[in-house]
Amino acid sequence: MKILLINGPNLNLLGKREIDIYGNKTINDIENLIKKKFNEKANITFYQSNNEGDIINYIQKAYKDSYEAIIINAGAYTHTSIAILDALNIFNGKIIEIHISNIYRRENFRHKSYISKRADAIIIGLGIYGYLLAVDYLINN
Repeated sequence: MKILLINGPNLNLLGKREIDIYGNKTINDIENLIKKKFNEKANITFYQSNNEGDIINYIQKAYKDSYEAIIINAGAYTHTSIAILDALNIFNGKIIEIHISNIYRRENFRHKSYISKRADAIIIGLGIYGYLLAVDYLINN
């Protein structure tokens, strides 16, 4: 299975920012856990950007390069980006939206997700284990 895993703005600072919310694991820790567990079962490309346009370009690349699924934690763009939603709407494969924290226990502006309008599934509040669950689900379903 060919999966694109996208992380949005500020997720490159995991392990350093708001540890009480996001924990102490880094984005590299997440990638290494996924590679260790699923390396032989899936071809996973990891991508992180703080720039909305770059994320859109990568989603379009996933469409062109025949990826079967996208796992996306769009960070703050989850709550603001119609452009990312439009790009995801073009993609034909499965999409899983991820949030490390429970966005519904946080500020009201985080309760709205444009990504959810296209996502086939949403994993919220399971910490970094949500990423592992998403990959496992895609491989086995």
